[in-house]
Amino acid sequence: MTAWHDGDQGFQTDAATSSASQLIGRLQRILGPEALDCACRETLNGALARFDEQERRRDMRRRLAAAREHKERIAAILHFLSELDALTEAEADRTVFEEFALLFVEITRSADAAVSALRGL
Repeated sequence: MTAWHDGDQGFQTDAATSSASQLIGRLQRILGPEALDCACRETLNGALARFDEQERRRDMRRRLAAAREHKERIAAILHFLSELDALTEAEADRTVFEEFALLFVEITRSADAAVSALRGL
């Protein structure tokens, strides 16, 4: 039995979304009120607002997909943990207990990453 490990794919905080939002903010500052006529400015502001909303929704979909992946990973690990019921304290191969402990560690990591993803929504 081996622990299922995908590397340490903790969930990044709002890096992608804040990066896009920061870019939009910089663009709005550079293209100040004096740089564009009124009709053009309204069109640009509308386009930037739509882009910002699309980026936020894309990030939310990504976070939700990541949380679902972690849920599936935990479910798979639980399948391996069902073998724990067959063990007794008299188990000759003591390393099997460490392997089970590592599975619980993996569940913790996946759960923490899922929490991070969901809290970012």
